[in-house]
Amino acid sequence: MKKETNDTRHTVRSGPLAGRDEALGQSEAFLDFQERLSRVAPINRPVLLVGERGTGKELAASRLHFLSERWQGSFVAINCSALSSSLIESELFGYEKGAFTGALERRSGRFEAADEGTLFLDEIGSIPLEVQEKILRVVEYGAFERVGSSEGIEVDVRIIAATNADLVGLAEEGRFKRDLLDRLSFEVLFLPALRERKEDIILLAEHFAARMAFELGREEIPRFSREASTALARYSWPGNVRELKNLVERAVYRADSSLITEIVFDPFRPPVTEGHKPKQRETIEPEKAPIEEFMDKPLNQAVTELKIRLLTRALKQARHNQKKAAQILGLSYHQFRGLYRKYSKEVE
Repeated sequence: MKKETNDTRHTVRSGPLAGRDEALGQSEAFLDFQERLSRVAPINRPVLLVGERGTGKELAASRLHFLSERWQGSFVAINCSALSSSLIESELFGYEKGAFTGALERRSGRFEAADEGTLFLDEIGSIPLEVQEKILRVVEYGAFERVGSSEGIEVDVRIIAATNADLVGLAEEGRFKRDLLDRLSFEVLFLPALRERKEDIILLAEHFAARMAFELGREEIPRFSREASTALARYSWPGNVRELKNLVERAVYRADSSLITEIVFDPFRPPVTEGHKPKQRETIEPEKAPIEEFMDKPLNQAVTELKIRLLTRALKQARHNQKKAAQILGLSYHQFRGLYRKYSKEVE
């Protein structure tokens, strides 16, 4: 049975420009990612997007949709982590009248809204196992039942999923169905973190600054001072492009002229007042040990000792908060955990 078409309560995006933002970059990491994305876009198979928060996973999913033969269909997005386990099933598959308390009328779900288009499942790792089983059936057979119904509904939907979690690890722990992971990972695209796209930072900053100035009705295009540009380039960007966008827009809004000289990385830092010096955001200081300390040691041993020393200092500064220590070192949490597991016996 094909889905009914008279339910329009789902917000969807249609048309080649709907829901799109500029994907800008000139770094090798960015261009390589875009090339891989463009290659798999026309292939009518699921794609799994893996990346840190703020790297633009929904933008990449939208681009996959509009570069595919489904571009005239709907692009339907849902953040799975924003819904409770009791709501996710009915949101995805819809429900029949009387299926549960409060179900006063039949309602279609996101799969029906995305028929002949694309369904983007963001943070798919948070979906309960019983719902994963139902998604697997849609991927394999193109059919499902609404909650409270045994009548099959056929849909033609391409699934694009995204996560910043370790789905392989979750599958090994029994928290994510291995069969579903295998079906969703026809292609796995890893979105590069902004710290891996150093050449793109200033390019993106100038773009966001110009757009913010236009929004504010300012005629002059903002420029960054040398000091501001250096600060942007050296920052580790744990929040990636989303953090850069917010930071630049804030800097333009606060600036009294078109020259941006002050960059505030921590919006929670209190303003300077007379007799009060605000606490600075903690950053790791370079090692002060003389280079001679490492000169008589083999390279691998010297590098290992330096890593251990930096890990120790970061953990001490962060009061053994590992996520904060990772930020101090400019690493993702998973990168930090890998280093810490390797050297945990040596770290003080």
